[in-house]
Amino acid sequence: MPNDETLIHPEQPRFLLSSWLWAVVLFVFFGVIVAITFGAMHRGSSYEEDRAKTRAEKLKTAVDEWNKTLGSYGWVDKAKGVAHIPIHRAMQLELADLQAKKPASAGPIATPEPAAAPNSPAAAPAPAPGTSPVAATPIPKAGETPPLPRPGQP
Repeated sequence: MPNDETLIHPEQPRFLLSSWLWAVVLFVFFGVIVAITFGAMHRGSSYEEDRAKTRAEKLKTAVDEWNKTLGSYGWVDKAKGVAHIPIHRAMQLELADLQAKKPASAGPIATPEPAAAPNSPAAAPAPAPGTSPVAATPIPKAGETPPLPRPGQP
């Protein structure tokens, strides 16, 4: 039978300093490995930054070339005799050309004569008053939607 004193004060495990020390050392070691790993990793991608810089350089080059072309004289196609001139000079020439022209009144608009059918020498007779010019188009009744126009129909 166990001793009464052992029941009152059961044996407690001894505090092991070495176990706690090893746990702390392992935790610190793991923290160092994580710090080295994340420190060595490249943060962010420079791919998008490089693409943005390349696009900005291309845009600047294109704008510079365009401005150079807008303000200079040169050949577009020398064989055909097509040249380009500065935009401000082109506007001056066009303005002078437009000011030299006098506005003319427009004449009355003539309606074309209806063409006769190619097989018949005589023109088709005019429809009787009060009849529809296109006999094939039915007139919609109340509440119906009108039919869609056919090609060549007014």
